[in-house]
Amino acid sequence: MSTAEPNAGIGLTTISRTVVSLAVEVVHTLERVVAGEGRVRTARGNAWEAVCADRARADQRAELDRLVAELAATRAAARDRHASQDRHAARAPQPVS
Repeated sequence: MSTAEPNAGIGLTTISRTVVSLAVEVVHTLERVVAGEGRVRTARGNAWEAVCADRARADQRAELDRLVAELAATRAAARDRHASQDRHAARAPQPVS
């Protein structure tokens, strides 16, 4: 006949899991007390913050693209204006000395 000890199922992993579980519960409770019930971070809140951050980065990228395109157009117009002035200067009659 085999008699099982009452604590035979408790091992190091069981104790570790218990400690981690209690620590998570303490942190969760502390967050609710310190931050307030409405400011507790959730997966949904984290996902929404990520969506908002992605949108903000996309807006910044679009603004930067617009500024670069505007700068390129301005430089091209200036380059064309200078080339036109050079062509006109080359065609103008030169004074004879």
